[in-house]
Amino acid sequence: MKESSRRLARHGRPCAGQLRVTAFLDHRGLAEVALLGHSLGGVNAYRFAARHPDRVTALIVEDIGAVCDIDLAFAKNLPDRVATRDGLVEALGAASPYLDRTFRKRADGWGFSFDATRPARSGPVRSQQALSGDHGHDWLSVRCPTVLIRGTRSDELSAPHARDMAAKRSIRLVELPASGQSQLAAITPSPAGPS
Repeated sequence: MKESSRRLARHGRPCAGQLRVTAFLDHRGLAEVALLGHSLGGVNAYRFAARHPDRVTALIVEDIGAVCDIDLAFAKNLPDRVATRDGLVEALGAASPYLDRTFRKRADGWGFSFDATRPARSGPVRSQQALSGDHGHDWLSVRCPTVLIRGTRSDELSAPHARDMAAKRSIRLVELPASGQSQLAAITPSPAGPS
């Protein structure tokens, strides 16, 4: 997200993720919906719910907090090309399910739908930059029924932070044993449906 967009989002104006949600709902003619969001999608979902309470009937947020301090090292060090798809999966390790929808076969091997050689402009770096920050005001402003899901092996949402988020809004917290960010990403449906 450009710094100008980030400043606007901090001052109560919609960020790019919220504008996409609005456009999608309007395009589909949906006045009200239940939203499910994972990671950055979770932040976008609860920020949208906070700003459009008339449009969100229920909310499920997976494995992301109200305060996010994101390490950009992973996003900045993605491989550009790997000889095989299996090689790309191996290079990414546990994060592979998180990015598999971006895998593309090229003439010189397997890579991504974005340019991994220009990390400052790549989708993952921009997404992680947009995710970093304190979104607590939006979280506390949500008024619809909400479930917060946390994997017990999460490296994005600590147990104390999740309990604090749930207590502040008197919502249900569900902890899934032996799972973390990438396992939850693997079971979260894409907006287009199953791949």
